[in-house]
Amino acid sequence: MSKLENKVAIITGSSKGIGAAIAIGFAREGAKVVVNYANSKEAAEKVVKTIKDEGGTAIAVRGDVSKEADVIGLFQKTNVAFGTLDILVNNAAFQSFAPIEEATVESYHQHFGVNVLGSILSIQQALKLFGDKGGNIINISSGASKMPLSSASLYSATKAAIDAITIALSKELGVKNIRINSIQPGATRTEGAQSAGVTTGSDYEQMFINNTPLGRLGKPEDIAKAAVFLASDEAAWITGEQLAVSGGMYGF
Repeated sequence: MSKLENKVAIITGSSKGIGAAIAIGFAREGAKVVVNYANSKEAAEKVVKTIKDEGGTAIAVRGDVSKEADVIGLFQKTNVAFGTLDILVNNAAFQSFAPIEEATVESYHQHFGVNVLGSILSIQQALKLFGDKGGNIINISSGASKMPLSSASLYSATKAAIDAITIALSKELGVKNIRINSIQPGATRTEGAQSAGVTTGSDYEQMFINNTPLGRLGKPEDIAKAAVFLASDEAAWITGEQLAVSGGMYGF
Protein backbone atom coordinates (compact mmCIF):
# COMPACT_ATOMS: atom_id res chain seq x y z
CA MET A 1 0.00 0.00 0.00
CA SER A 2 1.24 3.49 -0.83
CA LYS A 3 2.45 5.62 2.06
CA LEU A 4 -0.18 8.35 1.63
CA GLU A 5 -3.06 6.34 0.15
CA ASN A 6 -6.28 8.43 -0.02
CA LYS A 7 -4.82 11.26 2.05
CA VAL A 8 -5.75 14.80 0.98
CA ALA A 9 -2.90 17.30 0.94
CA ILE A 10 -2.56 21.01 0.28
CA ILE A 11 0.90 22.19 -0.73
CA THR A 12 1.14 25.99 -0.84
CA GLY A 13 3.33 27.53 -3.51
CA SER A 14 3.56 24.27 -5.40
CA SER A 15 3.61 25.39 -9.02
CA LYS A 16 7.38 24.96 -9.22
CA GLY A 17 10.56 24.04 -7.37
CA ILE A 18 10.38 22.23 -4.06
CA GLY A 19 6.61 22.63 -3.80
CA ALA A 20 6.00 21.03 -7.19
CA ALA A 21 8.31 18.13 -6.33
CA ILE A 22 6.42 17.58 -3.06
CA ALA A 23 3.05 17.67 -4.84
CA ILE A 24 4.20 15.09 -7.38
CA GLY A 25 5.89 12.97 -4.70
CA PHE A 26 2.75 12.94 -2.55
CA ALA A 27 0.58 11.99 -5.53
CA ARG A 28 2.88 9.09 -6.38
CA GLU A 29 2.31 7.80 -2.85
CA GLY A 30 -1.47 7.91 -3.29
CA ALA A 31 -2.40 11.36 -1.97
CA LYS A 32 -5.02 13.60 -3.55
CA VAL A 33 -3.19 16.87 -4.02
CA VAL A 34 -4.17 20.54 -4.10
CA VAL A 35 -1.55 22.48 -6.05
CA ASN A 36 -1.68 26.05 -4.77
CA TYR A 37 -0.21 28.99 -6.68
CA ALA A 38 -0.32 32.77 -6.46
CA ASN A 39 0.56 33.83 -10.01
CA SER A 40 1.94 30.90 -12.01
CA LYS A 41 -1.31 29.35 -13.27
CA GLU A 42 0.28 27.70 -16.30
CA ALA A 43 3.03 26.12 -14.18
CA ALA A 44 0.50 24.89 -11.61
CA GLU A 45 -1.64 23.30 -14.31
CA LYS A 46 1.48 21.61 -15.68
CA VAL A 47 2.10 20.03 -12.25
CA VAL A 48 -1.52 18.87 -12.13
CA LYS A 49 -1.19 17.38 -15.62
CA THR A 50 1.97 15.50 -14.61
CA ILE A 51 0.12 14.03 -11.64
CA LYS A 52 -2.93 13.07 -13.68
CA ASP A 53 -0.82 11.58 -16.48
CA GLU A 54 0.69 9.28 -13.85
CA GLY A 55 -2.77 8.22 -12.68
CA GLY A 56 -2.98 10.53 -9.68
CA THR A 57 -5.57 13.04 -8.50
CA ALA A 58 -4.90 16.76 -8.28
CA ILE A 59 -6.46 20.19 -8.69
CA ALA A 60 -4.89 23.64 -8.99
CA VAL A 61 -6.22 26.44 -6.79
CA ARG A 62 -5.06 30.03 -6.90
CA GLY A 63 -4.51 31.91 -3.66
CA ASP A 64 -2.05 34.42 -2.21
CA VAL A 65 -1.36 33.00 1.25
CA SER A 66 -0.59 36.44 2.66
CA LYS A 67 -4.25 37.38 2.12
CA GLU A 68 -6.77 35.89 4.52
CA ALA A 69 -9.63 35.84 2.02
CA ASP A 70 -7.50 33.90 -0.47
CA VAL A 71 -6.48 31.37 2.18
CA ILE A 72 -10.09 30.84 3.24
CA GLY A 73 -11.02 30.33 -0.41
CA LEU A 74 -8.21 27.81 -0.91
CA PHE A 75 -9.43 25.64 1.94
CA GLN A 76 -13.08 26.01 0.98
CA LYS A 77 -12.32 24.79 -2.54
CA THR A 78 -10.35 21.88 -1.09
CA ASN A 79 -13.32 20.94 1.07
CA VAL A 80 -15.70 21.09 -1.90
CA ALA A 81 -13.39 18.93 -4.02
CA PHE A 82 -12.35 16.34 -1.44
CA GLY A 83 -14.44 16.83 1.70
CA THR A 84 -11.53 16.72 4.12
CA LEU A 85 -7.86 17.50 4.67
CA ASP A 86 -5.10 15.34 6.13
CA ILE A 87 -1.84 17.13 5.30
CA LEU A 88 -0.79 20.76 4.97
CA VAL A 89 2.60 21.70 3.59
CA ASN A 90 3.47 25.36 4.08
CA ASN A 91 5.91 25.85 1.22
CA ALA A 92 4.97 29.23 -0.29
CA ALA A 93 7.80 31.69 0.28
CA PHE A 94 9.13 35.09 -0.68
CA GLN A 95 12.85 35.82 -0.74
CA SER A 96 14.86 38.81 -1.78
CA PHE A 97 18.53 39.25 -0.96
CA ALA A 98 19.80 42.76 -0.21
CA PRO A 99 22.06 44.54 2.29
CA ILE A 100 20.27 45.77 5.39
CA GLU A 101 20.71 49.37 4.23
CA GLU A 102 18.43 48.55 1.31
CA ALA A 103 15.72 46.81 3.34
CA THR A 104 12.35 48.50 2.93
CA VAL A 105 9.07 48.39 4.79
CA GLU A 106 7.52 46.84 1.70
CA SER A 107 10.15 44.07 1.61
CA TYR A 108 9.64 43.40 5.32
CA HIS A 109 5.91 42.95 4.82
CA GLN A 110 6.42 40.79 1.73
CA HIS A 111 8.76 38.45 3.60
CA PHE A 112 6.75 38.16 6.77
CA GLY A 113 3.37 38.32 5.01
CA VAL A 114 4.02 35.27 2.84
CA ASN A 115 6.48 33.27 4.90
CA VAL A 116 5.08 33.74 8.41
CA LEU A 117 1.54 35.13 8.26
CA GLY A 118 0.75 32.89 5.29
CA SER A 119 1.75 29.83 7.27
CA ILE A 120 -0.27 30.91 10.30
CA LEU A 121 -3.40 31.63 8.24
CA SER A 122 -3.08 28.28 6.46
CA ILE A 123 -2.65 26.40 9.73
CA GLN A 124 -5.75 28.07 11.17
CA GLN A 125 -7.85 26.93 8.23
CA ALA A 126 -6.29 23.47 8.18
CA LEU A 127 -7.32 22.86 11.78
CA LYS A 128 -10.95 23.30 10.76
CA LEU A 129 -10.71 20.63 8.05
CA PHE A 130 -8.58 18.23 10.08
CA GLY A 131 -11.42 17.82 12.56
CA ASP A 132 -11.36 15.18 15.26
CA LYS A 133 -9.24 12.77 13.21
CA GLY A 134 -6.18 14.98 13.50
CA GLY A 135 -3.71 15.82 10.79
CA ASN A 136 -0.17 16.59 9.74
CA ILE A 137 1.58 19.90 9.10
CA ILE A 138 4.96 20.29 7.43
CA ASN A 139 6.58 23.72 7.33
CA ILE A 140 9.28 24.24 4.73
CA SER A 141 11.84 26.28 6.62
CA SER A 142 15.46 26.75 5.54
CA GLY A 143 18.98 26.13 6.67
CA ALA A 144 19.05 29.93 6.95
CA SER A 145 17.16 29.46 10.20
CA LYS A 146 20.26 27.83 11.69
CA MET A 147 22.87 29.69 9.67
CA PRO A 148 21.46 33.09 8.62
CA LEU A 149 22.71 34.26 5.27
CA SER A 150 24.52 37.51 4.51
CA SER A 151 22.24 40.02 2.76
CA ALA A 152 19.24 37.89 3.70
CA SER A 153 18.41 39.04 7.21
CA LEU A 154 14.68 39.34 6.54
CA TYR A 155 14.39 35.95 4.86
CA SER A 156 16.51 34.27 7.55
CA ALA A 157 14.38 35.86 10.28
CA THR A 158 11.17 34.51 8.75
CA LYS A 159 12.56 30.99 8.65
CA ALA A 160 13.68 31.20 12.29
CA ALA A 161 10.12 32.29 13.09
CA ILE A 162 8.72 29.29 11.22
CA ASP A 163 10.87 26.91 13.25
CA ALA A 164 9.77 28.58 16.50
CA ILE A 165 6.12 28.29 15.46
CA THR A 166 6.68 24.62 14.64
CA ILE A 167 8.00 23.87 18.12
CA ALA A 168 5.32 25.89 19.89
CA LEU A 169 2.47 24.31 17.94
CA SER A 170 3.78 20.78 18.45
CA LYS A 171 3.14 21.33 22.16
CA GLU A 172 -0.23 22.95 21.53
CA LEU A 173 -1.64 20.57 18.92
CA GLY A 174 -0.35 17.17 20.02
CA VAL A 175 -3.44 16.65 22.17
CA LYS A 176 -5.51 17.01 18.98
CA ASN A 177 -3.51 14.27 17.23
CA ILE A 178 -1.85 16.81 14.97
CA ARG A 179 1.83 16.45 14.19
CA ILE A 180 3.88 19.41 12.97
CA ASN A 181 7.49 19.43 11.81
CA SER A 182 9.71 21.61 9.66
CA ILE A 183 12.20 20.79 6.94
CA GLN A 184 15.34 22.90 6.54
CA PRO A 185 16.59 22.51 2.97
CA GLY A 186 20.16 23.32 2.11
CA ALA A 187 21.16 24.96 -1.16
CA THR A 188 18.77 23.42 -3.70
CA ARG A 189 18.49 23.82 -7.45
CA THR A 190 15.27 25.81 -7.80
CA GLU A 191 14.04 28.87 -9.64
CA GLY A 192 14.39 30.82 -6.39
CA ALA A 193 18.02 29.80 -6.03
CA GLN A 194 18.69 30.85 -9.61
CA SER A 195 17.16 34.28 -8.99
CA ALA A 196 19.30 34.62 -5.85
CA GLY A 197 22.44 34.09 -7.92
CA VAL A 198 23.05 30.38 -7.36
CA THR A 199 23.41 29.77 -11.08
CA THR A 200 25.16 26.83 -12.70
CA GLY A 201 28.89 27.38 -12.82
CA SER A 202 28.85 30.53 -10.70
CA ASP A 203 31.23 31.23 -7.83
CA TYR A 204 28.19 31.44 -5.54
CA GLU A 205 27.14 27.92 -6.53
CA GLN A 206 30.66 26.61 -5.98
CA MET A 207 30.74 28.18 -2.52
CA PHE A 208 27.64 26.20 -1.50
CA ILE A 209 29.01 23.01 -3.03
CA ASN A 210 32.32 23.46 -1.19
CA ASN A 211 30.45 23.84 2.09
CA THR A 212 28.24 20.78 1.55
CA PRO A 213 29.84 17.52 2.77
CA LEU A 214 28.04 15.48 0.11
CA GLY A 215 29.56 17.72 -2.55
CA ARG A 216 26.55 18.85 -4.55
CA LEU A 217 23.49 21.07 -4.48
CA GLY A 218 20.21 19.49 -3.52
CA LYS A 219 17.43 18.61 -5.92
CA PRO A 220 13.77 19.40 -5.20
CA GLU A 221 13.16 15.65 -5.15
CA ASP A 222 15.56 15.32 -2.20
CA ILE A 223 13.29 17.57 -0.15
CA ALA A 224 10.14 15.86 -1.44
CA LYS A 225 11.31 12.46 -0.18
CA ALA A 226 11.79 13.89 3.30
CA ALA A 227 8.32 15.47 3.15
CA VAL A 228 6.76 12.14 2.16
CA PHE A 229 8.43 10.52 5.16
CA LEU A 230 7.20 13.16 7.62
CA ALA A 231 3.69 12.99 6.16
CA SER A 232 3.51 9.21 6.45
CA ASP A 233 2.79 6.88 9.34
CA GLU A 234 6.48 6.00 9.35
CA ALA A 235 6.96 9.32 11.20
CA ALA A 236 4.03 8.81 13.57
CA TRP A 237 6.20 9.45 16.66
CA ILE A 238 7.84 12.59 15.29
CA THR A 239 6.59 16.09 16.03
CA GLY A 240 8.12 19.45 16.83
CA GLU A 241 11.32 18.61 14.97
CA GLN A 242 13.43 20.48 12.43
CA LEU A 243 14.84 18.11 9.84
CA ALA A 244 17.89 19.45 7.98
CA VAL A 245 17.92 18.09 4.42
CA SER A 246 21.10 19.77 3.29
CA GLY A 247 23.73 17.24 2.30
CA GLY A 248 25.34 17.85 5.67
CA MET A 249 25.68 21.62 5.35
CA TYR A 250 23.41 22.23 8.34
CA GLY A 251 24.12 18.99 10.18
CA PHE A 252 24.81 20.39 13.63
